[in-house]
Amino acid sequence: MRIRTRVCATSAVASLLLLTGCGAADMTQQSSPFAHAQGAKTVTLSVQSWVGAQANVAVAQYLLEHELGYRVDTVQVDEVPAWDALSQGRVDAILEDWGHPEQEQRYVDDKKTITRGGELGVTGHIGWYVPTYFAKQHPDVTSWKNLDKYADLMRTAESGGKGQLMDGSPSYVTNDKALVSNLDLDYQVVFAGSEAAQITQIKQFAKEKKPFLTYWYAPQWLFEKVPMTEVKLPAYKEGCDADPAKVACAYPHTPLEKYLNSDFARSGGSAAAFLKKFKWTTEDQNEVSLMIADQKLTPEEAARKWVEGHESTWRAWLS
Repeated sequence: MRIRTRVCATSAVASLLLLTGCGAADMTQQSSPFAHAQGAKTVTLSVQSWVGAQANVAVAQYLLEHELGYRVDTVQVDEVPAWDALSQGRVDAILEDWGHPEQEQRYVDDKKTITRGGELGVTGHIGWYVPTYFAKQHPDVTSWKNLDKYADLMRTAESGGKGQLMDGSPSYVTNDKALVSNLDLDYQVVFAGSEAAQITQIKQFAKEKKPFLTYWYAPQWLFEKVPMTEVKLPAYKEGCDADPAKVACAYPHTPLEKYLNSDFARSGGSAAAFLKKFKWTTEDQNEVSLMIADQKLTPEEAARKWVEGHESTWRAWLS
């Protein structure tokens, strides 16, 4: 899916999880001292900047530390570079991948340096959304064919006289520039820069009851605070997004998957076994995400609260 390559020290994660970066320095080539540590009770998890992925890591880290006795380090890396880091053993696991077929072919099928870790249990979907209050006033806006009728209402200072299609980070999985061009829409893609910045802008628009068109994704806790309605793009068909420059169809629904470094998958002991079994629902993830992003709990606090209320779920991951 959707991340700027940075590394976060474990002690800093609690205060930085809602941000997309940890500082100005590019630390792509650095790695955790615990990654791929043979025989050691340590594990390193790749943590993406969107809060749903952070919820996965928070709960996995809490259980690895408190139930299995591991020391856990987290490394924040963009989606594609995370595959390189995983292949090289600089991180041990990615807990939420939104589909990267080229990397799967290279590292899983050809090099065999990365092993599939099973489904997360959550299905992801990217799409274009308008606020539900606007969709109720203008029901036809929910078809892409009618978007140009409302381009003037969606215009901002940043969109250059066209309607604004707001995206988050340029590093997220997005076909939006190609879609706007290939569907011949009077819109300009404007990047907010991060999930946090995009959420801030969406909340501000909603507070003022302004119309907006945004790239967004499910699962995501913000739907609970700002109801949004999806705009129907041309139907997704297998292969319709094979050529990034020619994409003119909707985003697919993607069962989110986990991936492990192959050496770690073989020799990672109870940590690797636990991560392979880690599987929860969209509702579980949103519950933890909401505590982190909206209630402002630290990831560890949110994880502890979820763990205390869902023992029947996580106990099975340890068996």
